Amino acid sequence: MKVTVTEQDGVSIIGIEGKLMGGPDTGELDEKFYALLGKGIKKAVVDLRKCEWVNSSGLSILIHHYKKFKDADGELILANLTSKIERILVIARLTEVFSVHDSLDEAVKACK
Repeated sequence: MKVTVTEQDGVSIIGIEGKLMGGPDTGELDEKFYALLGKGIKKAVVDLRKCEWVNSSGLSILIHHYKKFKDADGELILANLTSKIERILVIARLTEVFSVHDSLDEAVKACK
Protein backbone atom coordinates (compact mmCIF):
# COMPACT_ATOMS: atom_id res chain seq x y z
CA MET A 1 0.00 0.00 0.00
CA LYS A 2 1.24 3.47 -0.87
CA VAL A 3 0.08 6.57 1.02
CA THR A 4 0.44 10.13 -0.20
CA VAL A 5 -0.55 13.43 1.35
CA THR A 6 -1.22 16.38 -0.91
CA GLU A 7 -3.23 19.56 -0.67
CA GLN A 8 -5.99 20.97 -2.85
CA ASP A 9 -7.43 24.41 -2.17
CA GLY A 10 -6.07 24.30 1.38
CA VAL A 11 -7.57 20.86 2.14
CA SER A 12 -5.39 17.87 3.01
CA ILE A 13 -5.86 14.86 0.74
CA ILE A 14 -4.72 11.40 1.83
CA GLY A 15 -4.35 9.15 -1.19
CA ILE A 16 -4.37 5.38 -0.71
CA GLU A 17 -3.02 3.19 -3.50
CA GLY A 18 -3.19 -0.59 -3.37
CA LYS A 19 -4.87 -2.70 -0.70
CA LEU A 20 -5.96 -1.32 2.67
CA MET A 21 -5.78 -4.43 4.78
CA GLY A 22 -4.24 -3.61 8.13
CA GLY A 23 -0.93 -5.05 9.26
CA PRO A 24 2.48 -3.41 9.02
CA ASP A 25 1.62 -1.41 5.88
CA THR A 26 -0.87 0.68 7.79
CA GLY A 27 1.72 2.20 10.12
CA GLU A 28 2.51 4.84 7.51
CA LEU A 29 -1.19 5.62 7.08
CA ASP A 30 -1.61 6.02 10.86
CA GLU A 31 1.41 8.34 10.95
CA LYS A 32 -0.05 10.53 8.18
CA PHE A 33 -3.42 10.83 9.93
CA TYR A 34 -1.82 11.63 13.31
CA ALA A 35 0.54 14.16 11.71
CA LEU A 36 -2.45 16.03 10.22
CA LEU A 37 -4.27 16.04 13.54
CA GLY A 38 -1.07 17.14 15.29
CA LYS A 39 -0.90 20.15 12.97
CA GLY A 40 -4.42 21.12 13.97
CA ILE A 41 -5.99 20.08 10.68
CA LYS A 42 -9.62 19.24 11.39
CA LYS A 43 -10.89 18.15 8.00
CA ALA A 44 -9.28 15.83 5.52
CA VAL A 45 -10.29 13.83 2.46
CA VAL A 46 -9.31 10.21 1.84
CA ASP A 47 -8.96 9.64 -1.91
CA LEU A 48 -9.75 5.98 -2.62
CA ARG A 49 -9.52 6.22 -6.42
CA LYS A 50 -6.47 3.90 -6.50
CA CYS A 51 -7.49 1.69 -3.57
CA GLU A 52 -7.98 -1.84 -4.92
CA TRP A 53 -9.38 -3.54 -1.84
CA VAL A 54 -10.26 -2.95 1.80
CA ASN A 55 -10.89 -5.64 4.40
CA SER A 56 -12.28 -5.44 7.94
CA SER A 57 -8.92 -4.31 9.34
CA GLY A 58 -8.75 -1.54 6.74
CA LEU A 59 -12.29 -0.45 7.59
CA SER A 60 -11.33 -0.42 11.25
CA ILE A 61 -8.45 1.96 10.50
CA LEU A 62 -10.76 4.34 8.62
CA ILE A 63 -13.35 4.21 11.42
CA HIS A 64 -10.67 4.80 14.08
CA HIS A 65 -9.40 7.92 12.34
CA TYR A 66 -12.95 9.09 11.55
CA LYS A 67 -13.53 9.08 15.31
CA LYS A 68 -10.24 10.90 15.99
CA PHE A 69 -11.20 13.66 13.54
CA LYS A 70 -14.71 13.86 15.07
CA ASP A 71 -13.18 14.11 18.55
CA ALA A 72 -11.16 17.09 17.26
CA ASP A 73 -14.41 18.71 16.01
CA GLY A 74 -13.45 17.84 12.45
CA GLU A 75 -14.40 15.40 9.75
CA LEU A 76 -12.80 12.69 7.65
CA ILE A 77 -14.41 12.58 4.20
CA LEU A 78 -14.14 9.80 1.60
CA ALA A 79 -13.88 10.45 -2.13
CA ASN A 80 -13.58 8.55 -5.41
CA LEU A 81 -14.77 5.17 -4.21
CA THR A 82 -14.40 2.42 -6.78
CA SER A 83 -17.50 0.28 -7.26
CA LYS A 84 -15.82 -2.55 -5.32
CA ILE A 85 -14.97 -0.32 -2.35
CA GLU A 86 -18.39 1.32 -2.44
CA ARG A 87 -20.11 -2.11 -2.24
CA ILE A 88 -18.03 -2.99 0.81
CA LEU A 89 -18.90 0.29 2.53
CA VAL A 90 -22.60 -0.09 1.69
CA ILE A 91 -22.69 -3.65 3.07
CA ALA A 92 -20.94 -2.45 6.24
CA ARG A 93 -23.40 0.49 6.36
CA LEU A 94 -20.48 2.92 6.56
CA THR A 95 -21.93 5.15 3.83
CA GLU A 96 -24.33 6.20 6.59
CA VAL A 97 -21.40 7.22 8.79
CA PHE A 98 -18.88 8.79 6.42
CA SER A 99 -19.51 11.72 4.13
CA VAL A 100 -18.86 10.13 0.72
CA HIS A 101 -18.32 12.09 -2.51
CA ASP A 102 -17.96 11.01 -6.13
CA SER A 103 -15.07 13.36 -6.86
CA LEU A 104 -12.18 15.02 -5.10
CA ASP A 105 -13.54 18.44 -6.05
CA GLU A 106 -16.89 17.69 -4.37
CA ALA A 107 -15.15 16.38 -1.26
CA VAL A 108 -12.89 19.44 -1.04
CA LYS A 109 -15.92 21.75 -1.36
CA ALA A 110 -17.61 19.81 1.47
CA CYS A 111 -14.61 20.62 3.69
CA LYS A 112 -15.11 24.35 3.40
